[in-house]
Order: sequence, then structure tokens, then C-alpha cells
Amino acid sequence: MGSPGNPARQTARRTAETLAIAAVGGVALSMAGFPAGLVTGSLLAVAAAALLSRPVIVPAPLSRLIMVLVGISLGAAIRPETLQGLARFPLSVAVLAMSTLGMIAATTLYLRMAHGWDARSALLGASPGALAQVMALSAEYRADLPAIAIVQTVRVVALTVGIPTGLALFGLTAPAGMVPAAAYGADSVPELAVLVAVSGASALAVWRLRLPGGLMFGAMLGSGVLHGTGWVSATLPWWVAALAIIGIGALTGSRFANIGPRTLLRFLGAALGSFAVAATIASLFVLMLTALLAIPVADAVVAFSPGAQDTMMVLALALHLDPVFVGALHLSRFLLVSLLMPLLVHRVRPSPRTRELPPSAQRPTIED
Repeated sequence: MGSPGNPARQTARRTAETLAIAAVGGVALSMAGFPAGLVTGSLLAVAAAALLSRPVIVPAPLSRLIMVLVGISLGAAIRPETLQGLARFPLSVAVLAMSTLGMIAATTLYLRMAHGWDARSALLGASPGALAQVMALSAEYRADLPAIAIVQTVRVVALTVGIPTGLALFGLTAPAGMVPAAAYGADSVPELAVLVAVSGASALAVWRLRLPGGLMFGAMLGSGVLHGTGWVSATLPWWVAALAIIGIGALTGSRFANIGPRTLLRFLGAALGSFAVAATIASLFVLMLTALLAIPVADAVVAFSPGAQDTMMVLALALHLDPVFVGALHLSRFLLVSLLMPLLVHRVRPSPRTRELPPSAQRPTIED
């Protein structure tokens, strides 16, 4: 532990420890052949460290850099033929909207009937994504913050671990590896410089517009245009991409900071049960979509999963899925939930009970 008089050194030491834990977990699971092992292993390792009271942390400037690097990597997977599937989006978004409403209704009802949650807490716990807004609304309307935080966090972890495992069992994923081999290679330094400059400028522009997931989606837009039009073929070095993927796992795992094992166990049943309800609803609509359109099942599964945008996008990258399709649908759901949840929460009767998280636990560490 660093001295209280040198907080910068203490933060640097805690950050280095967090990233080291994430790297060990990610490399171990990847070498074991687990699909999307880098992000899943790093997430589980950092989450375990947090529950063991280690001071895990990923500072905001580093998390922003990670988002940009992930966006560049996602854009590098876009090819001209990828853009030909844009005609599928209107119907896909319509089915996604129905899926989102179904998940919110069913999960809210489950949390109220099975676990006795008050109406506002159940509604906010049922929100599929938009974590930052959900936690802000929870604090504003004095909902059950610890319960909501745990339900939302456990769902993201369960999806990150469960999706690669489930898809692999059905033979719907590419062979496991350290990073997607098709997305990286040795490229010219001038092209790489152009890629980083354009993607970075695009990320900053979208971020300043305050659009959801601005840094990641902005970088993906710049990189995707360059690669989709064939202007550049350069990609980030494999080790940079691997570090970015590990960083996303560390960010997600650090959500368990300030949540003790006893508190986690208290709400674990509600978290797992609500996850099962949401996953069932999402699966039904995935079946509907794939029956209507010629969309790969794995793409639809990740696109409809009620998880954080950044983590689901990294899964799309690691599992060699269509980043445009997955990204468009997650962005669409984020916008729908962001518009819908404040209206719904405002109309719900106030809860007679109030509980609060420590201030440090009220601030989500992931841009969602």
C-alpha cells in the first residue's frame, strides 16, 4: 500500500496490480482453450480479487484509452462485404425492441414476486444495460442500490462467461486463441499512424457529442470506414489488441469493488434468477429473428444479450462475429432503454425502503 501522502503512486500501484491480475487470468484461460478466454479470464480474476478485498482499480484516463483501442480493433474486422448486411437492421431493431420490453416486464415481475423487491428497485434491476443511467436513477429515486448493483453486475459476468461457453458447446464459435488471428498482422507504420489518428479523432468527436459508448463507437466508426472502404489494411499489433481486451475484462471485474462477499451472497439468488428470466426472453427472440432472417445464430445471441455494450462488443471481436450488426443493435437498445427507463421509473410509486451504497460504489466504472 502506498503512503497516504502520495495518492498518485498508490493509484499507479493499484492499477498495476489490477492489470497484472487481469493478465494472468486472461492468459491462463486463453491458453486453456476457453473461447474469448482473454476477456473472460481477466474479468473473473479481477472480480475474485475484488471480492477478496484487493484494491482493484482502472483509472478513467486508462479506461478511455482502452475503449479507443477496442474500437479500433472492432473497426479493423469490418470489410466491404460486412456493410452489405445493413438492409437487415430495421427488422432486427424492431425485434430487439420487443425483446427489450419483454425482458424488462418479465424480470421486473420476477424480482417483485419471487424476491419481494419494491416496484422501482425491481424495474431498475431489470434494465438490460445502460448501467450508468440505471445507477444514477437508483440514487435519485432512492431505490435499493446494493441489490440493483449486484443484479446488474452478476448479469454481465454471467453473460461474459456463459455466452462463449454456450456457443462453443453448439459449435457456433471459431477456435479459441489469444486474439482473433484474422484481424491482426504486420502492417506499414504510415498506415498504422493514419489508422490511429483518424480513429482517435473520430472517437473524440463522438465522445464530445455525448453519444452512448462514444469513445468505443467513435473509434470503431473511423477504423471501420478506413477498412470497409479498403483505404487501409493496417491493424493494431496483436499485443496491443490483447492488452485492450484484458483491460475490458479488468474494467468489468472491478465492478465488484466495494461489494463484500456477504452482500453478494445476500442478493445472489435474485441476480441469478433474474438473469435466467432475461436470458430466456432474449433466447426466444433470437429464435424469432433467425427464423425471419438469415442471420448467424452467434451474431444474434451476442446482439440480443442484455449485457454492457463494451463487454459484448469485445465478445463479438473475440468470437469473430459481425461487429457492425452487434454494435448497431446494442446501440439501438441503449438508446431505447435510455429514453424509456426515466419515464417508467417516474411513473412507479415510491419505495418505502431506502438503502445506499458507499459513494465509491455508486459510480460505475464502465462506460455503458
